[in-house]
Amino acid sequence: MNIVIVEDEEKLAAVLNDYLVKAGYSTHIILNGTEALHQLSELAPDLVLLDLMLPGTDGMSICREIRKTSNVPIIMTTARVEEIDRLLGLEVGADDYICKPYSPREVVARVKAVLRRGKETTATADENSDFSINTDEATVSISDNKTVLTAVELKLLQTMADTPGRIYNRNQLMTRIYPDNRVVSDRTIDSHVKKLRQRLATLAPDTEYIHSVYGLGYKFEYPQR
Repeated sequence: MNIVIVEDEEKLAAVLNDYLVKAGYSTHIILNGTEALHQLSELAPDLVLLDLMLPGTDGMSICREIRKTSNVPIIMTTARVEEIDRLLGLEVGADDYICKPYSPREVVARVKAVLRRGKETTATADENSDFSINTDEATVSISDNKTVLTAVELKLLQTMADTPGRIYNRNQLMTRIYPDNRVVSDRTIDSHVKKLRQRLATLAPDTEYIHSVYGLGYKFEYPQR
């Protein structure tokens, strides 16, 4: 497993590097945000440890750029502990965040947990290979049944199905579906989810893929077999 550490504090990056190497990972350190944008696609990491405050290009912008082309796991590290920053970090596509100051052992534990979760998701998706999304055709298929989705429904389903089990609140879904930051109400998201559920129900009437989590939002899950 190859871990890329994007961190401008050289001593901290070196400590993280030592702990990750001892845990059995290959590592690469990048000290500048702009360099990270240029190098990440070539390095093809299995996980990115990404600091929020970086010289050149900030971590939030890097995360957004990565998510345009890749679902590589991203753990954001930050000394900015305001709740809005935590939420924004996850809304742009991060898989987890760690607040500074932190223990290097905690970082290694988080890396292992995120990578393990990714393996479990892949295994589950393989077991449910009868479920597929075709972005070129804007369709979803379950077994031999297929239906066409609207552009919003496609983005909504892709967002949740890419990370089964992860709970998305309405604001996070709005950010993914409407990147132009237009103002929409919670009811708009609820309406899109309702219509998407109806479409999936026409393909698999006895199976529920999208679940409501009271007080939190929505999540996608493959059926248990």
